[in-house]
Amino acid sequence: MVLTHYTKNHGEEAREGEKLSHESQELLLSLPKEKGWRTPYLYKYQGFWCQPMEIQATVSFQKHFLACDTDVVLATIPKSGTTWLKALAFAIVNRKRFPISNNHPLLSYNPHDLVPFFEYKLYANEQLPDLSNLPQPRLFGTHVPFASLANPIKKSSSRVVYLCRNPFDTFVSSWHYINKIIPKTQAPMLIEEAFEMYCKGIVGFGPFWDHMLGYWKESIERPHKVLFLKYEDMKEDVSFHLKKLADFLGFPFSLEEERAGCVEKIAKLCSFENLKELEVNKAGKSIKNFENKNLFRKAEVGDWVNYLSPRMAEQLTNVMEEKLGGSGLSFKVIP
Repeated sequence: MVLTHYTKNHGEEAREGEKLSHESQELLLSLPKEKGWRTPYLYKYQGFWCQPMEIQATVSFQKHFLACDTDVVLATIPKSGTTWLKALAFAIVNRKRFPISNNHPLLSYNPHDLVPFFEYKLYANEQLPDLSNLPQPRLFGTHVPFASLANPIKKSSSRVVYLCRNPFDTFVSSWHYINKIIPKTQAPMLIEEAFEMYCKGIVGFGPFWDHMLGYWKESIERPHKVLFLKYEDMKEDVSFHLKKLADFLGFPFSLEEERAGCVEKIAKLCSFENLKELEVNKAGKSIKNFENKNLFRKAEVGDWVNYLSPRMAEQLTNVMEEKLGGSGLSFKVIP
């Protein structure tokens, strides 16, 4: 049984390696590795756990991306409201170009098509995209930690928005998602195994605490550069945070727009309930070969109570207190 499992993982690792450049293969040999959630291994690159293809794309992004001062980078750790943030930001900055109507792009395109990922789209598979002709402000998405963003982003006047979700719900959402996208020939990942790895920080772009703290500290030191938003706060008062986001991006709502209900219209257009029911989000693939329908599950605050035992909840609470304590960063874990 152990031998069969090893042989299977070894074969998958070999196939994954065939897609990598020689330079990337050499890099992986120098990196620590641990068993992955979906792929055979995660590798620790610049302090964070990533899949091989993600590392290759991130290196290319770091080497080649040239920032514009008007750029907007939307950053999250996976399963923290990424799709929602992309929809909101796209609707806000393009509301003159695309007023809310029956032919709005968000009704026909998945938010990940409108706001592409650096590591999954633009720089994936050794591509070197020409981004010079994109309409401004250019909107990009990433799961890359702040410290590993391309230097031109950090040095320019471009703006970064980080959306953060409480680690309890993030874990449960990640576990569900992984079990939806793993091959049918592969056994589902047990929640207990995934949880222990999560608490050790071994999860895509983890440790989650370092990912959060990187953007949190930047938002405190350079509030004009990084806006730190919390998923739970946005769910509680979406209109307030929509206006806050619009102000930060340099596209504030006018009094006339507010009186006309523009804020509420954007909130409704980008709501989980609306996006989930659109045909474009029930079919198709916008991130690699993963189906859009798997991006939408519950979007609830506190759903973790249905999955984590009291012992697991206590363990994760202790991890958060140890890793985030003293930073000033805290979360609402139950509505």
